[in-house]
Amino acid sequence: MDYIKKYVADNLRACQLKQLGILEEVDRICKRHNIDYWLDGGTLLGAVRHGGFIPWDDDIDIAMTLEGLQEFCKVAQAELPETMFLQSPETDPTAKEPIVKVRDLNSLYIEGSDTFNVPYKKGVFIDIFPFIPCAKMPKGFLKKLTKGISTSYSILHRQHYYSLKSALEWPWFTAKYYLFSFVWKVWNAFGKKDEYMSNIPINNGCGMYHRRDTIFPLSEITFEGKTFPAPGNTDAYLSDQYRNYMDIPPEDKRQIHAFFMMPEIYES
Repeated sequence: MDYIKKYVADNLRACQLKQLGILEEVDRICKRHNIDYWLDGGTLLGAVRHGGFIPWDDDIDIAMTLEGLQEFCKVAQAELPETMFLQSPETDPTAKEPIVKVRDLNSLYIEGSDTFNVPYKKGVFIDIFPFIPCAKMPKGFLKKLTKGISTSYSILHRQHYYSLKSALEWPWFTAKYYLFSFVWKVWNAFGKKDEYMSNIPINNGCGMYHRRDTIFPLSEITFEGKTFPAPGNTDAYLSDQYRNYMDIPPEDKRQIHAFFMMPEIYES
């Protein structure tokens, strides 16, 4: 397996540049249609701490409001280059995740959880996360609630094989998903929702939310020598996610996500 790890490491920069190209296309479409988005997660952290990609990172994360993402999905597929594909539960129902992605079709990117039993697109991608208003709640409670929802959703929607374990999992995680989702809805129905925003629960296993005024109005930041939108208060935003975000993690924590990647596939 060491030769695969070396191959992935040797192709990391090419993968990053492919993702940067996807981001530039998304940026172009968003500007044309006045759709707000911002760099999120490790991509924002990389921009602040490294001026671009975290050196060992191999993905790009951006965020939009849920309404912004819905508008983006309406226009993007018609405006993306033919070499790119808007992957969502609607455009690629067999995809293993409910996360909206823009994928490059002339590449291959394999994660450990990928399966070849179903034909969803597996090219290099960027993730787009939808943010929604969220009532204030204790962080421990928020994390328990959203982790329960996201974990249950993931287990219920992954490929199942007939076994005693799967037979026991199904009713347990079905009940947990609907119970925790009900609690989330009730809490937000009665809480004040103009102060905080969070990723939708099925994508928010870490239980993260941000004050709305740390996101809006948006600012700009340099990423790989180009300018992209960022949260208005990047320090507060990153502190929410990573605490001491300027600290470099030890080498054993610097992990590439891909199991295997081919940034370019050429037809013969």
